[in-house]
Amino acid sequence: MSRMLLAVVSVVHLLPLAFGTSSIDRHAIVSRYNPTRNAPSQTTPMQVGNGHFAFGADVTGLQTFLPFAIMSDWAWKNDSLPPGKTWADVEDYRGVEWDFHGRLVEYEFDGEPLIQQWLISNPNRVNLGRVGLLFLDGRGNALNMTEDDLKDVRQELDLWTGTMTSRFTFEGQPITVTTVSAQTSSSVGVNVESPLLQAGKLGVYLDFPWNDGSSKFSAPFVGAFNMTSNHTTFLRVDSKLPAGVRAQVSHTLVNSTFVTSVGGDRFTISRDSPKAHRYSIHATGSATSFSFSVSHSLPSNIPDSVSSYQTIARESAQTWETFWSDSGFVDVFTGSSDPRADELQRRIILSRYLMRVNEAGETSPQESGLVNNGWYGKFHLEMVFWHLGHWALWNNWDLLDRAMGMYQRFLETSIQRAQVQQGFSMGARWSKMTDPSGRSAPGEINELLIWQQPHPLVFAEYEYRKTQSRETLEKWQDVVNETANWMTAFAWLNASTSRYDLGPPMYVVAEDTSPNVTRNPAFELAYWRYGLSLAETWMQRLGLSTPAGWQEVKENLAPLPIEDGLYAVYEGIESNFWTDPTYINDHPALVGLHGWLPPIDSVNLTIAKLTADKAYTTWNISNCWGWDFPMLAMSAARNGETEQAIEWLLHPLYQFDDVGMPVGGVRVPTPYFPGSGSLLYAVAMMAEGWDGSSRKSPGFPETGWNVRAEGISRAL
Repeated sequence: MSRMLLAVVSVVHLLPLAFGTSSIDRHAIVSRYNPTRNAPSQTTPMQVGNGHFAFGADVTGLQTFLPFAIMSDWAWKNDSLPPGKTWADVEDYRGVEWDFHGRLVEYEFDGEPLIQQWLISNPNRVNLGRVGLLFLDGRGNALNMTEDDLKDVRQELDLWTGTMTSRFTFEGQPITVTTVSAQTSSSVGVNVESPLLQAGKLGVYLDFPWNDGSSKFSAPFVGAFNMTSNHTTFLRVDSKLPAGVRAQVSHTLVNSTFVTSVGGDRFTISRDSPKAHRYSIHATGSATSFSFSVSHSLPSNIPDSVSSYQTIARESAQTWETFWSDSGFVDVFTGSSDPRADELQRRIILSRYLMRVNEAGETSPQESGLVNNGWYGKFHLEMVFWHLGHWALWNNWDLLDRAMGMYQRFLETSIQRAQVQQGFSMGARWSKMTDPSGRSAPGEINELLIWQQPHPLVFAEYEYRKTQSRETLEKWQDVVNETANWMTAFAWLNASTSRYDLGPPMYVVAEDTSPNVTRNPAFELAYWRYGLSLAETWMQRLGLSTPAGWQEVKENLAPLPIEDGLYAVYEGIESNFWTDPTYINDHPALVGLHGWLPPIDSVNLTIAKLTADKAYTTWNISNCWGWDFPMLAMSAARNGETEQAIEWLLHPLYQFDDVGMPVGGVRVPTPYFPGSGSLLYAVAMMAEGWDGSSRKSPGFPETGWNVRAEGISRAL
């Protein structure tokens, strides 16, 4: 089937959505999986948010007892420099030089230790604060409360509208808290209803934590509320505040300031203590309800007004209804007799919600989204495919477009890394662990990993399949060109074989081989060839000649290494690597040769299937986590092993908690969102198919499963 015909099929497939004639009762399916809680969770919050901003709540609908975070894609800060160090030391940082086939290349690791660690941990992502209920006695004194003092707790998240409702009683009196997130600002709206308000026994507090890069992982909570001398807050209450704002708190950590604006019904606000950063809010009047909104911003971007709770609630309902109604949808539950369908549908719906809340910002998300901090809050460009690739298949292009601009923004720093720092003749080398500046965090793996390099070529291809436009071709032209240029420059001509080799030095996907002996890894070779093919086609569409070097390298890349009739992790690996725990304890990238990746000229599909079968039975699956399981499922699906594909998606070690958070397992903290993004990518591929597939829902068993897909695009 030609690309043009595929595009026409895709457009026709989407027409029913445009006219509102969906045959799936989407509202019923989404609402079936509204998460509920009757007791607190010590590990994960219930969330509302918009992709740029998220608010995590305990069972009170706020952060009354557990300091779950308020996170964003824009709130970052730098710590103070190490004692005795200056910015000149940062600018002068240099790493080690390693041989790269006859010349020395500078890599950013093994440099001056204090500056190196500062660069790794800075900037770090900030928890913007905490909002909680304040329980008072009859004289206005704060009570020392715990969750155990609440009775009749029931919390529910209405996924269709993004509305969290938390109900409970205290001293026999009912309390209802409704929490919603704005969709066009970093704001949360809250409505509290209780007779305790009228009695003066219920209020609200704000608190602000110290944040720094002292811990690689900050989970389940971010920041410290007891290190009050390290930072400052300042309360402003005057008539010159923006419209709708009754109070404003400026929070300064080192040299970074974040502004919290509070609006809503009339209230008084006071600081609990000059040494604390906690502020108490008391509603004025005698009403039994109190509505307020809390908005967060930088000093340079304070909004002209703060929306009311009612406005935020309407905005949330409209945005979420559009999200559920107008983009892709997969129903595996209705009409299926397989009892596993219910749990798979739950994972699909909750993952769709949480990815929209946590992973629809201006850059690639961090592994834990906007729930807590991992790797200091920085994000990893090798993970961008698992975080964001699903948006293309589910046709959420408005959300995917938000982040894709980062490749253009990071192009300059990536060219500098490749050509100035590392001395390659051309191209842009995309970083691994980075931040909104595009700078690479120092580290041996960070500098030597390469499988992130072809990712932008795949994203560009998906966008062109969607638009078929000259505008898309020109939009991605520079990124495609410089990406392929570096892929060509990195491959080196081995005079003894007349083939182009990859590495050493380099790290493979699993990051578990010695970088100085790793040469021609199977997955990276296949992905390199595929990426260069995509880049070559891109130039042809533009009517431009393809650089000769691209074709030369693509056609003469080393063959994928084979040991005993199976693909090997890399060329020259020990022949018994299948039984060596060193090589079978991490991401089983060999199964991605045919599954995640489409058929590629250099990959023998028979050998790829035999290799996948060997991995299924030999790999230490107990050490796998997150995206490993959907990758295994995609391999099984393409190989026609549909029952095995379902088993991988519902493997006992691949878990999602009661609110849909992907459990990190033994390797990383919870949540680990590449597990959610990869699930959605795999489900879309299995439900709608891939280039060359023929039958309906080719990744699902033909018996026991009734799969309906609307608005889903085929995978490559």
